[in-house]
Amino acid sequence: MDNRTALITGAGVAGPTLAYWLWRAGYRTTLVENASALRTGGYVVDFWGLGYDIAERMGLAADINNVGYHVREVRILNRSGRKVTGFGTSVFDELTNGRFVTVARSELSRLLFEKAKSTTEVIFGDDIVGLADLGDVVEVQFRRAGRRRFDLVIGADGLHSDVRRLAFGPQRQFEKPLGYMVAALEVQGYRPRDEDAYLMYAQPGRMIGRFTLHGDRTLFLFIFDARERPLPATLPLQKSLLREIYQGVGWESARILDALDRADQLYLDRISQIRMGAWTRGRIGLIGDAAFCVSLAAGQGSALAMVSAYVLAGELAKAAGDHAKGFREYEALLGSYIDAKQRGAGRFASALAPRTRPGIWFRDLVIRAFALPGVARLAVGREITDTVELPLYDWARRPASSPRLVAATR
Repeated sequence: MDNRTALITGAGVAGPTLAYWLWRAGYRTTLVENASALRTGGYVVDFWGLGYDIAERMGLAADINNVGYHVREVRILNRSGRKVTGFGTSVFDELTNGRFVTVARSELSRLLFEKAKSTTEVIFGDDIVGLADLGDVVEVQFRRAGRRRFDLVIGADGLHSDVRRLAFGPQRQFEKPLGYMVAALEVQGYRPRDEDAYLMYAQPGRMIGRFTLHGDRTLFLFIFDARERPLPATLPLQKSLLREIYQGVGWESARILDALDRADQLYLDRISQIRMGAWTRGRIGLIGDAAFCVSLAAGQGSALAMVSAYVLAGELAKAAGDHAKGFREYEALLGSYIDAKQRGAGRFASALAPRTRPGIWFRDLVIRAFALPGVARLAVGREITDTVELPLYDWARRPASSPRLVAATR
C-alpha cells in the first residue's frame, strides 16, 4: 500500500491527525492548508475520552497536559461580578480517571502538526478550487500549485469545508444553524486574572466568558443570539458587532470591549451543526467538522475530529486498498455515535446563553444542584463518558518506523 496517495485539506486538528495515522497505515500523504502558517489564538477546548486515548497512542498526552490547563472551578457571576453559583470540576476528573484537560485549540493543532510534519508533504498558502473523481484517481486543481492526482482526497477543512462544497454540494444543504454566534479573542495584560477558573456572565441571549491563559494572556468567549444577524466579514465589522451587542450589559463588559482595540485577530462564526446522510462519495471523504460538526458550543469537536481521523485511517488499512470498503466501515462504526453526540450538543448553546431571564434563572438553579451528592455525575456523566470502544488496529500496535517522506513546505 506504500504507493497509495492521499490529499488532506486543513491543518487544524483532524488533518494532521489523519496525516499521521494514514502514514502509519502505509499511505503517502499531502496536507494542504489555505493559511500561510498554522493558526494561532482562537478558543480553548475540553479534551477527554476517546480523543485523549488517541493522543496517548500518538505519544502526545504528556505534551497536551503540559501546555493545557486543569480548571478547578466554573463560576457564574451577576452584573456586579459577585458569584451567584458555580461548581467544581472534580466530577470530570472522577468520570475520566483524571484524563481531562482544557487546552487551547491552536496548541493542540500545533502538537498534532509537529507529530505529522516529518512524514507528510505540507503545502501552506494554497487551497483546492476543483475536484474530479475519475474512478481510479481524483484529479485536484489547486489555486496555485496546478493540477495533481491522488488516490484519495479527504476534507478536514472544518465547518465551511471547500471539499464538501465541491464534492457534495453547497453548505446550506447540510448546515443546521442553532441560532447563535460565537466569538473568541485573546488579549495581553488584562486584569483581573483568576487562575484555574472559568468565569461566565449572562444577560438574556448574551454570554461572556473569561479564562486566564499562560503568558499573561486572557481569553474572552462571547456567545449571543444571532437569529437575525448576518456574519460580519471583516475584523472591524466583527468588533463593531460585539460592541453593539455587549455595550452596557454589566460586569466587566466596558473593560472587555475596550480590550477589543488590542486584539489583532478574532474568531467569529455561526454556531451550527453539519448533518449529512453520508461522509464519503467515490474516492472523496470528510472527517471532523467538515463531516459532522456537532457545534462549537458542545466542546467536543476536537476530540471527535481525532476519533474520525483515526478510525478512517484504520478502516482504510484494514480494507487493504479497497477504499470503498474502508469508507463504508468508517461510516458504520461512527454513524450512531456521532448522531448521539449531535443530539446531545443541540442544547448546549441555549444553556450557555439562555434567551430569557427565566431561562438564566433555571440554568443557575440546575448548576446549584450540582453541589448535591451525585447530581453532577448524573447530569454530565452521559455526555462525558464515551459509550463506544476505540478500535486498536494491528498497524497501530506497532512502534512507528522512521519517517519515509520529508515534509516540503511551499
